[in-house]
Amino acid sequence: MTLAATELAFRAASAALLLMLAASLLHDFRNVLAARLGAAFALSSAAHAVSYSVDVTSPIALWHAPLIALSTGTIVVFWLFTRSLFDDEFHLRWWHGWVWALVTAFSFAGCVWIAPSGHVRFSVTVVNLIVLGFIALAVGQMIASWPADLVERRRSARVFVVCATALYGGLNAVLQIAVVGHHVGDVAETINAGALACTVAAIVYAMMRIDGADLFPAAVAPAPPVVFSQPAADESADQKLIDALMRLMAGERIYRQENITIGVLAGRLKIPEYRLRRLINQRLGYRNFNVFLNNHRIEEAKAALADASQAEVPVITIAMDAGFQSLGPFNRAFKAVTGVTPTEYRRAQG
Repeated sequence: MTLAATELAFRAASAALLLMLAASLLHDFRNVLAARLGAAFALSSAAHAVSYSVDVTSPIALWHAPLIALSTGTIVVFWLFTRSLFDDEFHLRWWHGWVWALVTAFSFAGCVWIAPSGHVRFSVTVVNLIVLGFIALAVGQMIASWPADLVERRRSARVFVVCATALYGGLNAVLQIAVVGHHVGDVAETINAGALACTVAAIVYAMMRIDGADLFPAAVAPAPPVVFSQPAADESADQKLIDALMRLMAGERIYRQENITIGVLAGRLKIPEYRLRRLINQRLGYRNFNVFLNNHRIEEAKAALADASQAEVPVITIAMDAGFQSLGPFNRAFKAVTGVTPTEYRRAQG
């Protein structure tokens, strides 16, 4: 088999796997934002598999430019997918679409006008710096959000998907900046196509082996706690830990502490962090540690808002006393739980 045929086979395999993944996500989880963004990421990655080339010395045909632009826009979709993957409360905003459109439009302009006018290095460098910037944002989101994930079965899969994509995309961006203006040859293109096929296969395998309900929780009311059958002695030990945890939450109101983490809480209970993570998830039914904390904070805030003696206390004061750091997150979390804003809730109680 020639190098050209091998490269084509790798590209076709990548595109086929990505199209299969997109179809699976849309079929099973079309109502879940993270799954829809995952499908969009898979589809735009298929455009990347078809159109991407390390070699940027040759003029780009007009029909090829839209594919390359969509391929570049993949990085914005990847960032949004990462946001939704690690934040169950993430919502798309109107400006997200504008960010994608601007990145895609600049890539298209680079193919059609900027590079042909003699500014190939500028066009390629700017596009790949944009790619690296969004990769950094996605990795930062993963690092910031991963510790709060309580579902053990999805924690490693999520990190693998983000890291594998970031590694492949980052290396390609750096490589294309380094070789712009130089002919790299068929061997490099074939190796790149093979690396993409392996990366795609690994990501698809990682996502398919995890229960979809764990990876993409449905946007409905929280499910009841998942309780696995276990010996009575273990149940008794778990109940004692739950009682101790509730004393910390209700008695000491530890959720008020700034930057409280699950590690700190596990240290107070003198148990390993993984055990507390499992306890809150499987025995109390929470999927995210921040949601667990916020529910306790909101219960305190609800009591304060309903207290006639605190009718003149500003909402921001009540929010910060309960452990929130600013008014915006408090308002969003409060409305997500109660269906109304704090001010509306206070008015209804009066």
